[in-house]
Amino acid sequence: MHRRASAVLLAALGLTVTGCGAGDAPATVLDVHAAASLTDTFTGLAEQFEAQHPGVEVSLSFAGSSTLVQQLAEGAPADVLATADERSMAGAVDAGLVAGEPEVFATNVLTVVVPAANPAGVGTFRDLADPGVQVVVCAPQVPCGAATERVEAASGVRLSPVSEEGSVTDVLGKVVSGQADAGLVYATDARSAGEAVEVVGIPRASRAVNRLSVAALADSDETELARQFTELVAGDRGREVLAGAGFGAP
Repeated sequence: MHRRASAVLLAALGLTVTGCGAGDAPATVLDVHAAASLTDTFTGLAEQFEAQHPGVEVSLSFAGSSTLVQQLAEGAPADVLATADERSMAGAVDAGLVAGEPEVFATNVLTVVVPAANPAGVGTFRDLADPGVQVVVCAPQVPCGAATERVEAASGVRLSPVSEEGSVTDVLGKVVSGQADAGLVYATDARSAGEAVEVVGIPRASRAVNRLSVAALADSDETELARQFTELVAGDRGREVLAGAGFGAP
């Protein structure tokens, strides 16, 4: 199985994917905790980073941003944190987990996805409030859930979701598998799902733009590598990869 496909599966299970080091020599491991919406892009960037740094393995852990911050606050070892919004990163800063200033490196917006063929006939965001339409969203403490609440407030549409998920990839998974009629995910996740979903735009999505942040962590044992990885993410190459996946400029 290709590494990217493996990373997506492991992210959905809340697990970790580790890169391949050079030869059999013990590798230096760089632990990167990143929001689930960054699974594809960070998997690719990690491969590039390893190619540029022989003997270094990038261990990627993907989950909802609030979950990642909680894990770090409870002592999980890591070198780099990338969150799907600034609020989550601010929580990490307040907890003394971050070294230096976080950097905003991309933006993302919400959209509605429905299963292929759109069996519930969802045509507008307002349709999600219709009785009988089974909608899944992210939990409020997760960046995509907070953005959902802002979209609801801006549009005047109040949703009654059948479930609130811990990450945007969990929402997407329920829609793709047909367990839900619709879900609110990032535009980048909708794009990555391809023909498995159809997209219904949200007119006021621009009122709920999330700004993604990355930072090296204070307890990192690999401070220089952590700095270099954040520079890759926020630099020209990182922005090129992110833009190719549908993320907006910072």
